[in-house]
Amino acid sequence: MGNWIINHGLSSFILVVWMAINIFLFLWFYFFYDLGDQFFYTRHILGSALAWARAPAAVLNFNCLLILLPVCRNLLSLIRGSFMCCGRTMRKQLDKNISFHKLVAYMIGLMTAVHTIAHFLNVEWYYNSRLGKYDDLSMALSSLDDSGNTTFLNPIRSTTTTPTLLVFTSVAGITGVIITLSLILIITSSMEVIRRSYFEVFWFTHHLFIVFFAGLVIHGAGRIVRSQTTTNPLHNATFCKDRIDDWGKIQECPVPQFAGGFPQTWMWVIGPMILYVCERLLRFIRYMQTVKYRKIVIRPSKVLELQLVKNGFKMDVGQYVFLNCPAISQLEWHPFTMTSAPEEDFFSVHIRSVGDWTQKLISIVEQLPEGAEGPKMGVDGPFGTASEDVFDYEVAMLVGAGIGVTPFASILKSIWYKFKDSNPKLRTRKIYFYWLCRETHAFEWFADLLQLLEREMEERGMGSFLTYKLYLTGWDQSHANHVMVHADADTDVVTGLKQKTNYGRPNWDKEFEQVRKENPTSVVGTFLCGPAVLATVLSKKCVKYTDVDPRKTKFYFNKENF
Repeated sequence: MGNWIINHGLSSFILVVWMAINIFLFLWFYFFYDLGDQFFYTRHILGSALAWARAPAAVLNFNCLLILLPVCRNLLSLIRGSFMCCGRTMRKQLDKNISFHKLVAYMIGLMTAVHTIAHFLNVEWYYNSRLGKYDDLSMALSSLDDSGNTTFLNPIRSTTTTPTLLVFTSVAGITGVIITLSLILIITSSMEVIRRSYFEVFWFTHHLFIVFFAGLVIHGAGRIVRSQTTTNPLHNATFCKDRIDDWGKIQECPVPQFAGGFPQTWMWVIGPMILYVCERLLRFIRYMQTVKYRKIVIRPSKVLELQLVKNGFKMDVGQYVFLNCPAISQLEWHPFTMTSAPEEDFFSVHIRSVGDWTQKLISIVEQLPEGAEGPKMGVDGPFGTASEDVFDYEVAMLVGAGIGVTPFASILKSIWYKFKDSNPKLRTRKIYFYWLCRETHAFEWFADLLQLLEREMEERGMGSFLTYKLYLTGWDQSHANHVMVHADADTDVVTGLKQKTNYGRPNWDKEFEQVRKENPTSVVGTFLCGPAVLATVLSKKCVKYTDVDPRKTKFYFNKENF
């Protein structure tokens, strides 16, 4: 439990607070509508469905306030910078922005379902009350006109208005349909299988959030849920509910009057909406800034390296940018981790051919004449990630899977420059680097950097500073035979490095045990850029091998999220 608290305590506390606020809002508004005297007559027609419709609406307002904040990347970068004086545990929470965004979206989906079902029941009961299928009181309340000194309660004003007609002719009904359809499309297109295989579908349908928020702001203007207003003299519902024929005839029972509540949703969401508009304006300004190509290289395994230059661009290790290529799409922006170091006068990205957008970009570049400038490129960023904090740890474990090695390329390059310049501010004294790949070609574009680091460490007598292990998780028999023939060679047949390639997957228990043994009193930052399955494994190992004794080894897990 102590280990778990060290690694996940603050994250869990934030989730508990978020859930507690949701529960509080639901219960508060549920009992407000279920017990409030002003809703006595409304409850008589609708029953408990009134509270079941309004309580989720309050929770929806709160979560719609939150949903845009985790995707305001510039705001998060600003907060991350202001938190540099705070503990790393606080900054780590910002790296879980997408996870929190999804969690809030699930709550919005759940509350929308409850809210919609309850209102379907409400409309049906309003209709039946208008037809006189219930008691005399329901009929009398439904027959109140909006004229003279009375105001109506039942939004179905005539027997010819069916529930379907009300839904598609009222402000609340039309906007409710639009909001619900938009939300269904947004959530279904966000499924992992669609997002990975059909990113364009995910990207374009996600922008239905504009329609969603527009409908959300207008939705409450329909004022379909009405409450009793104060009259002079006061209409006492408890006394007058059994004296329908005396309404308006005796002083104790004036005709009851009703009014819809003032729309409040816009007050919840206006702030985040303004922040997000500013975010998009800043993105547009950055898009208009000129980006020049320094170098274009097609690496093995269909990996495209772009070295770019942009005035005033400053980066830190492990950060990422969003790229837009108008020749492919004016609207699509895709995230890529930078592989260059802050010490270099350019920034670079390595782009693997997966998905339509990357395939089209690589195809365009391959067709360029020798020495020609690449296609126009828009750049938004840089934005911070967990890897920014790598130099805050005495010991770092870097784990990359496939192209997931890109943030660590930036880190290792920066280390090389820091050693070259004898930077005294380098706090990190030991790095363990693990790279897992399915095919041998994937190692080729990164091996030259590791060779540079090998030589640099040896020349400075610091060979123990960097321990790296490469793992090949897929191979055939011909490759195995080739390796056996050259087994006695001084360098690895795959990478040309002195460190030989391992075959299969790492034994993480063995690796963590070794790191703990070699660093008995250190704080170890474990950084991953790779699949969720591996993240789960490493997260559990960090908990398992963290010592509760503050004087001994502690592992902190960090994962790249886009």
